[in-house]
Amino acid sequence: MSPFRKTYHSRVYRDFRAIDPRQWHNIVRFFEQHEEDIKLLEFEEYFELLVAYTNALFEIGAYEKHLLMVDAVIETVVANNITFFQGEELFNASLFRKAASCFHTFRLKKAEYILRELLKIDPYHKDAKRFLKKCLRSKHPPVIRNARAISVLLFFITAIIICAELIWARNFHPEWLKYLHLIRNTIFASGMLLLAGSTLWHYAKVNRSVEKTVQELRRRKQQTRLS
Repeated sequence: MSPFRKTYHSRVYRDFRAIDPRQWHNIVRFFEQHEEDIKLLEFEEYFELLVAYTNALFEIGAYEKHLLMVDAVIETVVANNITFFQGEELFNASLFRKAASCFHTFRLKKAEYILRELLKIDPYHKDAKRFLKKCLRSKHPPVIRNARAISVLLFFITAIIICAELIWARNFHPEWLKYLHLIRNTIFASGMLLLAGSTLWHYAKVNRSVEKTVQELRRRKQQTRLS
C-alpha cells in the first residue's frame, strides 16, 4: 500500500470510522449494509474495511462467515506484500484467527495444520503454541476413548451395587453390607483414577509433543539466521 495518506476520504469510509472499533456487531452490520459501495472504494479504504469486518466476524463468534472472508484478507496481504497493518503482523494474525475459527467449527485437523504452519513461520508465537496444545487435547486417541468407556462401565457397575445394597442387602442380608461398600468404593475409585489418569497422561503427552516440535522449529530458525 502507498506510504502516503491522502487528505480526502469517501463518505462511506468516514461513516465507518465514526463507529467505535470495539462495537463488533455495528461494524458487521455497517459492512453488510454498504457492501456494494465498499467494493467501489479505493484500495486503502476498502482493505481497512475488509480487515475490520473480517475481524469483527471473528469477535462476535460468526466463525463460518469469518472463514469465508479471512482467505480474502490473507490473499490480499500476500499479493500486496503487506506486513504490519494497524499495529499487528496481519498475515500471522489472520492465520491464527483462521485456525481458531476452524477449531470452533470442529475442523480440528485443519486447525492443527494451520497452527503447525504458523509455528514454522514464527516458532515464538505463544498463542499458536498454546492453541495447538488445546487443539490436540480435543482430539481423543483410541487409548483415551477406551479408558473413558471402561470408566463409564465401572460407574455403571457401581450403580448396580448401590441398588443391590438398598434393595437386597439392607432388607435380607445386612451382613453383606460392609463387603458391598468395600467393593462399591473400590470400583468407583478405580473408575475415577482411570478417567483422571488417562486425561492427565493425554495432556502431558500433548504438552511434550508440542514443546519438542517448537524447540526443533526454533533451533532450525536460529540456524537459518546464522547461515
